Amino acid sequence: MKMGVLALQGDFAEHVRILEQIGVTAVEVRLPLDLADIDGLIIPGGESTTIGKLAVRFGLMKPIRQLASTKPVWGTCAGAIFLARDARHSQPMLGLMDIAIKRNAFGRQAESFETDIEVPEIFTAEDSRSVHAVFIRAPLIESVGADVKVLARLSDGRIVAARQHNLLATAFHPELTGDDRFHRYFLTLGR
Repeated sequence: MKMGVLALQGDFAEHVRILEQIGVTAVEVRLPLDLADIDGLIIPGGESTTIGKLAVRFGLMKPIRQLASTKPVWGTCAGAIFLARDARHSQPMLGLMDIAIKRNAFGRQAESFETDIEVPEIFTAEDSRSVHAVFIRAPLIESVGADVKVLARLSDGRIVAARQHNLLATAFHPELTGDDRFHRYFLTLGR
């Protein structure tokens, strides 16, 4: 299996490291030709406006949309914003996932936090159903379309992870915790 990680800006190296630790070949994607022969794509956290502008500059918007029509794509934090249909902000977005997302929903860098969240849909009974989630200037999924399944919420009910068919969005950073279960789950989306 060969997974791409969009490597224009942000924490792509952490996703590459986890993929390699679980035996997956990771390809850093910077140009359309890097999308050839990959089995899916992770769009990492970083700064969503910058990621979008660079994706436009390097001609990646259409090729990523084409890839997402048949293969899994996962956006973490800024990557989730880039995947969304609406972010209440004028910026380049893929518009692939039927979610409305609020950028920096929890405030500035100083308001970043960590918490455990329950993710019953993707973990087995033998496995812990909670995940330690790292939120850094994180977005929040404000609403989801009828075709979108909510995977995780904060204790107050706010949505922080969702799936729409082969598309996955997390408002937090699984790649920063050492827990590879979300990456392993993502690998199953293409099967």
